[in-house]
Parts: sequence; C-alpha cells; structure tokens
Amino acid sequence: MTRPPGHHAGHDFFGGYCFVNNAAVAAQVLRDAGLAKVAVLDIDYHHGNGTQALFYERADVFFASVHGDPHTEYPYYLGHADERGAGAGAGCNLNLPLPRGTGFARWREALHSALQAISAFGAQALVVSLGVDTFAGDPIAGFTLASEDYLRVGEDLAAAGLPTLFVFEGGYAVDEVGVNAVNVLEGFAQRAP
Repeated sequence: MTRPPGHHAGHDFFGGYCFVNNAAVAAQVLRDAGLAKVAVLDIDYHHGNGTQALFYERADVFFASVHGDPHTEYPYYLGHADERGAGAGAGCNLNLPLPRGTGFARWREALHSALQAISAFGAQALVVSLGVDTFAGDPIAGFTLASEDYLRVGEDLAAAGLPTLFVFEGGYAVDEVGVNAVNVLEGFAQRAP
C-alpha cells in the first residue's frame, strides 16, 4: 500500500493530494517487464483523471473507473461515460460514473461491468487503485458502502483471476479506513486461487 494517493497526477498536472501516479507507475513497470496488456481499475470515489490522461491514447493499458458523477464530484472535468480513449487507445477507457447516494448493489453492478471489460481486453495483470472513500461515513464522498461490503469487493476482484497489485488512493473516514482496506485484502485473499 502506498500513501499519498496518486490517481489525480498526470504528465504535467497534479491535484487531490496526488503528486506521483503510483498506479500508472506500477502499470508501466508491468509493461516494461514484458506483459503485453495491463489493466488499471480505479474504485476510488473520485475519478482517476491523472491515470486516464496518462493512458488515454494507448492500447496496451486498459483503464476502468467506477466513481462519483463528475457533473457534481471532483475532479469535474473528466470521468464522463463518453470518454472511451483516443487514437490507438480508442475503446481502452471505461468510465462508470454513479450518482451521489449510490448503494452497494448498484455500485457492485458497475464493478462487475468493469471487470467484464477488463477480461474482454485480455489483461494479463490488474492494478487496483483502491479508494475506500466509497464508505457511507466518508466525509468527502457520497456513496453508501458498509464495512462488510469491502469483503465482497475483495472477493470480486480475486474472481478476475489476474495477478493483482493494490495501490491505495483515498479514504478519509479515519476510524474506519483501516478496517475497510483490510476487508478488501481479506476478501481477496480468501477468494484468490
């Protein structure tokens, strides 16, 4: 796990406490190690605009994000559903924005859609930008996941059957952030082959 978060950092910009895009660095290291296709799945409440910008025109890294609707949520200017990639990267970007107040059942459907797209892409490894600011008690977000839901999140990620690296992003409900992050990892470990 890494801190501070990094998914709002791009080639020539930073924001949201992010200065080095750890998920993007990890994806590039995996590519440099010989993997032909890597996926980055961002499940932070806020869209990973930096990660999207870094890979938007590339066909070797698929970026998928489940996040709060950018019409009302930071970073506002990226993360819309019609942003699908450009040039060689056309079709390699998937944004699944959801409205404030979204509960776990609807959020999980979006997660499954992202994982299906990653599978169809043929990713050989998965980098998860793990934000637990999707928690109902998070002071700067608006989804309503409960602590026990993160066990299911970990199980769903493990079911993808890919070598997986977790990079920590947001989570600001101080008393619960550790529990929620550990629940993802425990759910993943229990389901992983």
